[in-house]
Amino acid sequence: MRAKVIIDKEYRVGQVDKRLFGSFIEHLGRAVYGGIFEPGHPTADSNGFRGDVLELVRELNVPVVRYPGGSYVSSFRWEDSVGPVGKRPRRLDLAWRSVEPNSFGLGEFVRWAQAAKTEVMMAINLGTRGIEAARNLVEYCNHPQGSYWSDLRRAHGSKDPFEVKLWCLGNEMDGPWQVGQKTADEYGRIANETAKAVKLFDPGLQLVACGSSSGRMPTFPQWDATVLEHCYESVDYLSLHQYHKNHEDDLLRFLAASVGMDRYIDSVVATCDFTKAKKRSSKTMMLSFDEWNVWFHSDEADGKAVPWQVGPHLLEDVYTMEDALVVGCLINSLLRHADRVKIACLAQLVNVIAPIMTENGGRAWRQTIYWPFCYASRHGRGTSLNVRIDAPCYESRDFGEVPNLDAAAVCDEDGSTLSIFCVNRSREATELDLRAVGFENIALVEHIELRHDDLKATNTAADPRRVTPKSLQIAREPRLAPLSYNLLRYAVGTAGH
Repeated sequence: MRAKVIIDKEYRVGQVDKRLFGSFIEHLGRAVYGGIFEPGHPTADSNGFRGDVLELVRELNVPVVRYPGGSYVSSFRWEDSVGPVGKRPRRLDLAWRSVEPNSFGLGEFVRWAQAAKTEVMMAINLGTRGIEAARNLVEYCNHPQGSYWSDLRRAHGSKDPFEVKLWCLGNEMDGPWQVGQKTADEYGRIANETAKAVKLFDPGLQLVACGSSSGRMPTFPQWDATVLEHCYESVDYLSLHQYHKNHEDDLLRFLAASVGMDRYIDSVVATCDFTKAKKRSSKTMMLSFDEWNVWFHSDEADGKAVPWQVGPHLLEDVYTMEDALVVGCLINSLLRHADRVKIACLAQLVNVIAPIMTENGGRAWRQTIYWPFCYASRHGRGTSLNVRIDAPCYESRDFGEVPNLDAAAVCDEDGSTLSIFCVNRSREATELDLRAVGFENIALVEHIELRHDDLKATNTAADPRRVTPKSLQIAREPRLAPLSYNLLRYAVGTAGH
């Protein structure tokens, strides 16, 4: 099979915000306890942070991490998570039917984020709480000193403010599973009033309002439109969430997931722009795709979980080569919408539907989905370019005709490197014919391939490198192996190569 990829340097999608490669840590399962935090682990530092996990997180170059939820945040009392650890209360978390000891809290997460070289995206409880708790939390985190909450932070051992710049106004507030579910009007009002209070403290803070928790919700996209009627001018981003499943083991349908993501983003953009026109606003609403991933492998096990434990095994999807292909396509979708999607969070980071897995007391390793995220995070920063693909298609039950090749392209900040991220959805090898318009003396300098003959192959503690990328020999016309993820890096202006 041959596929033509056409890229023109002047046809740009937009600048890629580094926060497109964010992630998520929720107080859920072993994301915290046994994940990023395990005092007594052989690699743990004096804070109890697992060094092996920190090393893998830094390798991913994650610029922002959302915290502490998720559904967890909708009944979270942030005051429980600060102060002397021995005096913090144990609470029952209704969202995940677990026990929260609060031995890892707000200050610990901020210190962990500093160690991981990432920024904090803090979620506010607008389920069971509201404006007063939100403004107090912002003051505790960000005011230098001289007020009740800032001085309390200092008394708790954090002299310098946390300087959290990005705040989520609740989580999935349309969901019937959410503690404190609200109608669109109820949520839009409280989001707007909370946003006003937060921005009276600091107008430079950036706020994310809850869009629909899924494009499959019966109220989508009317929920989003109604919410924005209330808070369009007071918030900076609208959130999107989407997870993908393959319960029917339908490979071609699963591989077309990014087509669904493309259409979902386009629908939310249209809704935002409709509200912009209706309000006659000069402001363009940007998007925060702050939960996305493949999630279905652990469903059966989660249904049998014993409730009311600390750090239970929940949502521990073991990812396959097949999942890595889908995640590669989903990242491409985000890059294709870099003009409007400015923040995205792979949900989640460690153990819970995550690229990194750990054993309690044991090792940490990279799951298959680690690799496409890692390469996009490393090489997908710069300017996203329009990509035209001329390739054979297949018929998908949900999405109609789907190209056998999925691709996104990014030119780096100084224009010296063009990176193309390609997923070959076909069972046939594909010869790639690249037409790069406006790029002089372009030369392929690196071809990384991720593939495995067994699409159900996984990485485990016993065999952590079963699915691992490899560097291929440079060819004039790259050959993409069947059902493979590929990074093609071209040097620009290198006549000597």
